[in-house]
Amino acid sequence: MDRERLTITLKKSVLAKVDGFIDGTKIRNRSHAIEYLITQSLTPKINQAVVLAGGRGLNMRPFTHEVPKGLFPVGGKPILEHIVELLRRFEVRDIIFSIGHLGDKIKEHFGDGKKFGVNIVYVLEKEEVGTGGALNLAKKYIKSESFLVVHGDILIDIELSDFISFHKEQETVATIALTSVVDTSEFGEVVMQGTKITQFREKPKKGKQTSQLINCGLYLFNRDIFNYIPPKGFSLLEDLFPSLAERSQLSGYLFAGHWVDIGTPSSYERAIRQWGSKK
Repeated sequence: MDRERLTITLKKSVLAKVDGFIDGTKIRNRSHAIEYLITQSLTPKINQAVVLAGGRGLNMRPFTHEVPKGLFPVGGKPILEHIVELLRRFEVRDIIFSIGHLGDKIKEHFGDGKKFGVNIVYVLEKEEVGTGGALNLAKKYIKSESFLVVHGDILIDIELSDFISFHKEQETVATIALTSVVDTSEFGEVVMQGTKITQFREKPKKGKQTSQLINCGLYLFNRDIFNYIPPKGFSLLEDLFPSLAERSQLSGYLFAGHWVDIGTPSSYERAIRQWGSKK
């Protein structure tokens, strides 16, 4: 047992605020609430994120001929604006946008980020370099030892503070946010042992699935991730994950929040229907 019993004295007003965190599931009791709050206060803060928004959105044509997918509206605001708001809510205010196709429109909408309460810089994908290549382009702006990476075509409702705490506890190079679905054939299937991902399979055939867990397109990386990315040319982050899993350097964080991937017209319709009603 790695715990030690302590006796503390708190003001009733403070104790009332502590008790407000108890929900019976995530926070079970007063002792758990105090431990949770202390852990949150001691966890190193993550203040940088890379948003991958350079894709051409081929599956969303003809709409993406004129508007980048990240600016498609959901619930009255662009997809990317939802992402920025999530990051800002958890004090991640230093954001690097990797842009490509119609990237000028994204820059025009967000500018330097000040009106959204964040600081935004841009890196331009002059040619298709993939998600790994895009992260390489952003490397010169990444000053933190650990940083978030998020695909610019997802909507996700997640407690980033918990995600960050989990990553720090795992001491792995990378942590992937995971959710569960009935049919993993449209996504990347994840197989786990404990908190470690042991296998990462891209879009298994129907009937061949061995897990209901999938990659949500939200990652937390240590700077060591650049040791696994080819220094030049096209590369995909997803291609690195099997190698990281083999080395026990890939953790999986299963969360219960709302998540929508926007990759096709049908999934965009679902996002409007589900996320719009959620908000």
